[in-house]
Amino acid sequence: MIDVIVAGGGPTGVMLAGELRLHGVRVVVLEKDAEPTKIERSLGLHARSVEVMDQRGLLERFHPLGQQYPLRGVFAGIIKPSPDRLDTAHPYLFGIPQTTTDRLLTEHAVEAGAEIRRGCELVGLSQDADGVTVELADGTRLRSRYLVGCDGGRSTVRRLLGVGFPGEPASKEWLLGEVELTASPETVAAVVAEARETHKGFGVGPIGDGVYRAVAPAAGVAEDRTVPPTLDELKHQIREVAGTDFGVHSARWLSRFGDATRLAERYRVGRVLLAGDAAHIHPPMGGQGLNLGIQDAFNLGWKLAAEVDGWAPEGLLDSYQTERHPVAADVLDNTRAQVELTSLEPGPQAARRLMSELMDFEEVTRYLIGKITAIGIRYDFGEGHELLGRRLRDIGLKRGRLYELMHGGRGLLLDQTGRLSVAGWADRVDHVVDVSEELDAPAALLRPDGHVAWVGEDQQDLVGQLPTWFGAPVS
Repeated sequence: MIDVIVAGGGPTGVMLAGELRLHGVRVVVLEKDAEPTKIERSLGLHARSVEVMDQRGLLERFHPLGQQYPLRGVFAGIIKPSPDRLDTAHPYLFGIPQTTTDRLLTEHAVEAGAEIRRGCELVGLSQDADGVTVELADGTRLRSRYLVGCDGGRSTVRRLLGVGFPGEPASKEWLLGEVELTASPETVAAVVAEARETHKGFGVGPIGDGVYRAVAPAAGVAEDRTVPPTLDELKHQIREVAGTDFGVHSARWLSRFGDATRLAERYRVGRVLLAGDAAHIHPPMGGQGLNLGIQDAFNLGWKLAAEVDGWAPEGLLDSYQTERHPVAADVLDNTRAQVELTSLEPGPQAARRLMSELMDFEEVTRYLIGKITAIGIRYDFGEGHELLGRRLRDIGLKRGRLYELMHGGRGLLLDQTGRLSVAGWADRVDHVVDVSEELDAPAALLRPDGHVAWVGEDQQDLVGQLPTWFGAPVS
């Protein structure tokens, strides 16, 4: 009996596998593709995802392989300066190709003890009170206590569960590829800058080694988006927008994507759960998709591990949907809005001009940055301190940094009073007595994902809250 089978070896799946292994959960990742994809659908990590990597001690793997770009207020291609003092120790966009992110997270999961099986396609599943039976394309059957579908927008797991996926089909499509050009870099930059004055969904930019990433609006929506476009199609669409194709040649890969927007009705059916693109798809505006999936995994991992380990309080696993479904719904809404604001029609253009004026107000830009980067998320833990339900940014302590203490994926009580105790929960919660000039609270209880579950200084009040997230005490 495997503890957890993860269907899908993309960033969400391998992030989840790594999180589960922190708690000793036996996890097997099934990936239908025999080899890793070469398609770079995402080019960066937002601030909250950078924080996630920092919380798990992974950031030192990422930093040498990417580039930090100043964080600005960007919405539908409207660009404004970043406000001062954003609520994060990582106020930048971290540029890194998705293939590199996939590789680093896979390496981490394997080092932690996860088993990755490539060329294994899930084609059937059934569940009972004790577990889930998975059938593979070669006829093999596997048995696990839980199954998580991280198998993308066309999720087989979601389809077999019969979970509804309401929303809108694609009405627009873009062609995407990595290509070489004969035009000079100066010509490309000048022509693209002029074209983007009106076509925000167009771009051709260098990514190194003489290779360019090109994206252009398609002539229509393909009947089968799994079929990649031809190089001639991409060249034609680039000419339609820019008046030249820049001498495009030697495509490394070509793909297409649309603005379909859908959200799963449920994230859990019994012992089967959904995460990442299997649970939500949306236009790529703002580069939020990969980040949303990684953060799904970060929320789910410790909760599912607690369920497997037998100490999860009632409702903990269901809180995954309660917390993450509204976050995805908000991302769907903001990407819908951004797509509308890129339309060249008079109405959307008027709304775009108004949005640009509103973003001149610092608080509007700050709010939008919090939304796009996910540092503004607050889960509903009820009434209380302003930090309650929010993740706590990395703060300096007298003896180091907060995130350095969270690599093991456990809960943490940061106690500035020195009078509190987590006796009974010490196997699940670390008690750190230290002080910080950046924390305006006597003590804060953090969940393994860094969200603040309690603030105060009263021991009885703390003891009343610990079971909500960490189960019954051990005598």
